[in-house]
Parts: sequence; C-alpha cells; structure tokens
Amino acid sequence: MSFTALHHQSQPLLIANVWDAASALAAGQAGYHALGTSSAAIASTSGYEDGESMSFDELFFVVARIKAVTKLPLSVDLEAGYGDTTERIIENIHRLRQLGVVGINIEDSHVVNQARSLDDASIFAAKLLEITQACPDLFFNVRTDTFLLNLDNALEETLYRGQLYAKMGADGFFVPCVTQPADIAAIAREVPLPLNVMCMPALADFRTLASLGVKRISMGNFIYSALQARLLTLFNEVQAHHSFQGVFNDENH
Repeated sequence: MSFTALHHQSQPLLIANVWDAASALAAGQAGYHALGTSSAAIASTSGYEDGESMSFDELFFVVARIKAVTKLPLSVDLEAGYGDTTERIIENIHRLRQLGVVGINIEDSHVVNQARSLDDASIFAAKLLEITQACPDLFFNVRTDTFLLNLDNALEETLYRGQLYAKMGADGFFVPCVTQPADIAAIAREVPLPLNVMCMPALADFRTLASLGVKRISMGNFIYSALQARLLTLFNEVQAHHSFQGVFNDENH
C-alpha cells in the first residue's frame, strides 16, 4: 500500500515518530507501517533547540542513517524548510527524495530567537504551491500552528488555512495541539485533506479519533521525552544506590 493510500483507510494511520536508526528499528519491530521523524527529538539528541537550530546537512545525515536501516515509508519533518528561499527549500526536498523519503512535513510558522510566530497565510500558501509543483511525487503533510500558538480564533483560522492549503497542493493537514472533539470533527469535515492530530494528554483514544474523521495520528517528541525521563531515572538510581541492580531489574531491559 502506498504512503498516500495509508491516509485514506477507515482507521487512522498511526505513525511512529523516530529520531535515529535505533528508534526506527524499534518501530519496525513493533509492527508500525510508516515512520515520521520528530524534529524536536532529532534536535535534542544533538544538543540543539527545536526550530531549525541545527543545519540541514546535520538533519540529512540523521535521515540517511534512518533510511539505511529500514524499508518502511519515511516522512521527514522539515519544519519551515531549512532555507531562506523557496529555491533552497526545494533543493533540500529533492535531496531527501533521493534518499527515498516519501513525505514531508512543512509548517506555516517560524521560530526566531526561540519564539514561534505564525506566517501570513497568503505568503505561505504561495510558497507551498511553488514547492508542491516542483516536487509532485511526495506527500506534503502541511502543518498549521494555530492551536499550538493558542490563537483566540484558532478553529476559524485553521479552517481557512486548511482550505487554502488544499488548493495549493497539500496532501495532508496536520494540526498539532487540537484536542477538543468538536474542533477535530469540524476540521475533518470542512477541510478536504486527511487530518493529522498529535499525541497530547487530553487527546481522545484512537477509536474516538477515527469516528471524528482523523486519518493520521502522530507522536511528536513525547515518546522520546518519556525515554529521556527514564534514562535520567536510571542514571540517578545507579548513583544513589552505588549499584547497577536497578538497570538489570528493569522489566523493559
């Protein structure tokens, strides 16, 4: 089944968000059907803040290592594109396509001085059209940060942007931080693109999300963060108990 077809099933595509070759292998062993990179997790593993603090070449190296160990469909979180110009963004995407990447996440916001702000919808849409026309063989999952940034009119703005992006070649619509069932149902109904939601504490279970019209469920960097918290616990236990017994008693070892 093609990556696009995975977004048009009766049940949502649960995508495993990975950050290196080891996590990609684990996702494959767990039976996932597709992988997506987590930009925040990849940045963190190299000591960077999220928001394109690392270079595209560093990101490319990580993606290349992931592709070297798995044949699962891989979508790459390209954030805002890692380029000051549309031409550079297209060049980056072509490089990823040559690795065998099948999809891209691209977002309508930028991080400047660790502060995220929403792009003008019309300007972003024009850039999106140019990019999708230049890269017609990839699945473009377009992310809007209306709910992430907690806009007062988040639902209204999300619907406007989703409908606009659909006309500009988007293949999927990613709305991180949306959790209310009524909002999710409205977006799935009003935007003619497969809806992607992300792991959040208040997010409904997968069966409910399917009934609301969700077509893709992703993890963000939450699995990675949970593992880092467990790693810190293990390091603390070894130091506190002057023993490695806690490492070998771990039920997940």
